[in-house]
Amino acid sequence: MSIVIRKAERTDCVRMMELVRELALYEKAPQEVTVTQEHFEASGFGPNPVWWAFVAEVDGVVQGIALYYIRYSTWKGCRMFLEDLVVSENARGKGLGKLLFDRLIEEAKEKHFSGMVWQVLEWNEPAINFYKKYHAKFDPEWWNGSIEFTVSQK
Repeated sequence: MSIVIRKAERTDCVRMMELVRELALYEKAPQEVTVTQEHFEASGFGPNPVWWAFVAEVDGVVQGIALYYIRYSTWKGCRMFLEDLVVSENARGKGLGKLLFDRLIEEAKEKHFSGMVWQVLEWNEPAINFYKKYHAKFDPEWWNGSIEFTVSQK
């Protein structure tokens, strides 16, 4: 078995969206994925990218992704926000999640970010236990807030 962790390329976007949909299904919210393939690709590989990612290939097939963007904190400065860490169900247990997470940590340090933040559903015990291995802190005081807008696709 050959495992390669590398920066995502535009040609990976179709497979990356498949993994995003797999995650949404696992999180019991497949209807929440409304981004188009074109918008996803342009947002990562257009003239002004807003996200970056690493992929985990197993024998030449992308089986995991770690997608992040830069978040700015007036208290802490630039921080990495991990949007999605996904390993395909059929590839779990091979250490891909750890390899991707370790690569994110390396990237954050290379870019001199002050830290990395992410969200995890309170019922997702496998993910919580994974993050606890890194001595992650979880903050019960902060609630997530959001407002949805209808975005016209170009």
